[in-house]
Amino acid sequence: SPPQGPRMPNMTEKGKAGKIQLPREMFQSLSSRTVLVVVTVLNIQQLHMFKEVNQAGRVLDNTVVGVTVGETSISGLRDPVQLTFAHGKLPHVSQMCPPSTSPLAGGWSISGCVTQPGDKGTVCSCNHLTFFTLLLNPALDSSTAQALMAVATAGCGVAMAFSIFTIAFCIFLRCRCRLEETLRINLGLHVNLLGSLLFLNLAFLLNRGLSNGTQPWACKVLGGLTHYCLLCCFTWMALEGFHFYLLFIKVLGTYIHRYLAKLCLFGWGFPALIVVVAGVIGSYGEYCIQTVDHQVIARLCWITSKHLLVHYITNCGYFGLIFLFNMAVFGVVTQKSCCLQAMAAVQGDHKAWKVALVAAGLFCLLGATWALVFLTYGTSSVPVLYLFTILNSLQGIFIFIWLVVLYYPKTKETTSSLSHIIRHDKTATVSQD
Repeated sequence: SPPQGPRMPNMTEKGKAGKIQLPREMFQSLSSRTVLVVVTVLNIQQLHMFKEVNQAGRVLDNTVVGVTVGETSISGLRDPVQLTFAHGKLPHVSQMCPPSTSPLAGGWSISGCVTQPGDKGTVCSCNHLTFFTLLLNPALDSSTAQALMAVATAGCGVAMAFSIFTIAFCIFLRCRCRLEETLRINLGLHVNLLGSLLFLNLAFLLNRGLSNGTQPWACKVLGGLTHYCLLCCFTWMALEGFHFYLLFIKVLGTYIHRYLAKLCLFGWGFPALIVVVAGVIGSYGEYCIQTVDHQVIARLCWITSKHLLVHYITNCGYFGLIFLFNMAVFGVVTQKSCCLQAMAAVQGDHKAWKVALVAAGLFCLLGATWALVFLTYGTSSVPVLYLFTILNSLQGIFIFIWLVVLYYPKTKETTSSLSHIIRHDKTATVSQD
């Protein structure tokens, strides 16, 4: 009977089958016409469809349900369509009901759907008809998430303290000691990188303390500030790599007028441009970190869930390119250092420990520890999450120890390992020409 809508179909296995409830609103406009209601249940593993879906999460039982009423497209319903996906207890996963935006390509979007999870089933309420599924995304339990937040908060305090110590040490060396111009530029770069790390940790602590109960406009400003500090940190890592590229790879006396000032303009200005563009499109706001049982662990002012593409492009993509470039530079610098160390050993100048220290310091300086974030996904990566949090908290300590050993107390003969390598490399290159 079209005015009342179809009745509930019989369930072959009571308590295990899913349910579909269509609202009467959908049939009232059909008057007395007879329409065909089609429910399509697909096993995507057998049909090899929706291949891209596994990139966003695991499909419950590899099942996708399609619903059509008549031959018209139905959307914007005031009373939603309700689909109940039956399942047992699902530990350590977050559930969501995304309808398909492009069925053949496997594109999914949570727009227009509300998820109501339960122990024996999940109800998805959607305001339109298309293909639906239940995605299971790995999530952390409450105790692990709380422990990670505590480690991150304590780590930020430690990182800030050593960033301040290291900045003061670099300024002391630049002002009190006579260093070569190359080493003065090196110290200037390190000060800017450590400054960006200091501001990033400070922004995170402010975010943790001020995000709860913050006005929407203030949360947007704080989210943009945190994003700016993160991008500045990534940019200065890239500039460190670029500087080492000029020193060790393009060694034939490249001179750039007001070199450090231009690096500062780019290092602090380019991230501001990205943040302004992201702010114009409304990317910043409240972001909730939740556990598997939807308990809110923290509320942060950050890029909102509706603009995750901004996060993937400006953070993941941007850092990915920087990481590839810096690791290429790191490989070349390490190879040159080993070759020059072998030459020095023949001449009786043993500095193997300094070469090893240079390599370890460059590894941290160029942001290699941040690459661990690409290995963090789901509950299986909890050890990596702890390692990522701890190592990045200690990044300032690593750089501090590295600089103290290299530049102090034998400042007058430093030259340092970097200067030693650069001079020998330039001499070798000139003699070859």
